[in-house]
Amino acid sequence: MEIESVRVESSVWVGKKRFRALLSGWYFSWTELDKKNREKKTISVPIGEVVAVAEGRVEIQPQKKAEDTDRDFTLFYVKRRSSGGRIWTLGRTQFCCPSRDLRDQWVAQLKTALKTHCSSRPHRLLVFINPYGGKKRGKEIYLSLVAPLFELAGISSHVVVTERANQARDHILKKDLTGFDGVICVGGDGMFSELLHGVIGRTQQEAGISEHDPTVMLQPCDLHIGIIPAGSTDCVCFATVGVNDPVTSALHIVIGDSQPLDVCSVHHQSTLVRYSVSLVGYGFYGDVLAESERHRWMGPLRYDYSGCLVYLCNRSYRGIVQYLPADPQISSPRDSTRCLSGCRVCSESTERLFPHSDSCSSLYSRQLSQYSIESEGEWISVEGRFRCVSLTCISSSCPRSPKGLSPSAHLADGTGDLILVRDTNPLGFLTYLHRHTTTQDQFDLPFVEVHRVKAVRFSLPPDGDYDDEEREQSISEVLEDPEKLCESDIEFSKDGSQQYLAERQKEQEMKDERKKREFFCGPCCSKPPAVSVWNCDGEILPYTEISCRFKYF
Repeated sequence: MEIESVRVESSVWVGKKRFRALLSGWYFSWTELDKKNREKKTISVPIGEVVAVAEGRVEIQPQKKAEDTDRDFTLFYVKRRSSGGRIWTLGRTQFCCPSRDLRDQWVAQLKTALKTHCSSRPHRLLVFINPYGGKKRGKEIYLSLVAPLFELAGISSHVVVTERANQARDHILKKDLTGFDGVICVGGDGMFSELLHGVIGRTQQEAGISEHDPTVMLQPCDLHIGIIPAGSTDCVCFATVGVNDPVTSALHIVIGDSQPLDVCSVHHQSTLVRYSVSLVGYGFYGDVLAESERHRWMGPLRYDYSGCLVYLCNRSYRGIVQYLPADPQISSPRDSTRCLSGCRVCSESTERLFPHSDSCSSLYSRQLSQYSIESEGEWISVEGRFRCVSLTCISSSCPRSPKGLSPSAHLADGTGDLILVRDTNPLGFLTYLHRHTTTQDQFDLPFVEVHRVKAVRFSLPPDGDYDDEEREQSISEVLEDPEKLCESDIEFSKDGSQQYLAERQKEQEMKDERKKREFFCGPCCSKPPAVSVWNCDGEILPYTEISCRFKYF
């Protein structure tokens, strides 16, 4: 008997009120009846949003408690609370049936419906907890809010509490992951990036594909990544789910929700540097990250402090930006659409990039052929002095910036948004930054332009202040000591010991004077550097000249 034709209906009691319960196809509903059998309020729950059904009276909060009664069963389901239904909580209703046999029938039919309609739900998960991210509450959040939900839904989990950077990435790359349906990060965007690099890297290794070739079509990943927000900004979680709420994220994982994502691969020449999802930023955002490394003791507050300092420095940088525009007839970064689950643009792009096929091998071959026959189009070059150059695959929204860097960016259409902010006066740039926190259009400014792109290249003008060796030395100094971001290079000759000693003494005097100025004024009193650094999802890249391509996963 097909599940769509199954229909179970009976009278039940919820507390002292009588209801008519109905399981039909994809929904379970219960309708309140008055004394004359007239219908009142109806509550309907999709089977896909049922978390669990259990015999007896069961509670899991504040602690799990079960009372086995003959005629009762408890239904747990997704309940939308507020914010347009984006915040989810665990709904719980206890039903009392006229007989034990009817109770058993309800439980059996509901469990059968769950197995039939929810085959994509995870059964075993590998969980990584970052105990140091955000407010250092990752472990507490998982144990108190997430673990009980996983246990209720029958999901077994193996938990790894990380003790060093890149431990999660290395674990995914090297350990046996047989039997796991997904990997979960309890942390912020940095922890998510670790899992992303591990999952993509392992998938390409197993497929024998080189990640260093920027033109290659990477193998899609079968292992899903889940996010339980416990970081400082949780940008990826906010942009995909809509809120930064651990219970909401856990319920999305439990019911098997999945959302494809575009990923930006960042290359230097023929070498993969990193993958990015939220931001690849040069200029202001790179300087803020480098400056914030000097003040890690301040916690998340260091980003606000560093942002103020860098803004006061009023810096801009020369550069050449080349980009490959996406098809403007499909979507535009200036339209008013907001990409959510079921987005038409992303669905059509998925069909275009990954046509239906009967097997994984034929799917992959079709992807390769589709990629090879599509003409790339014509590259466009823009040269000038920029306050910041930003690339993002998603809106990059967060609680402080509800609309994000690019409000209309799509999650899974194979493109990204390139935002160029040219040199302008401090008040104009402050207006641009402030509009990220409001509903005003941050692109509606004369010095700002935005493009939907498939690929980007960035280079320095050939007549710049640094040659290749000096550029690499400058960036390496920033990576080793962020304080040097605001210091200028001092050249001296070693021809003759007297001249050498004199110049060393002069150099030391200049350093002492610079330290005095920076103690009172910070980096704003220093000579501005000729180049900035790239901020790639919170990590400083070791190269200035990079190329980026957007890939669908």
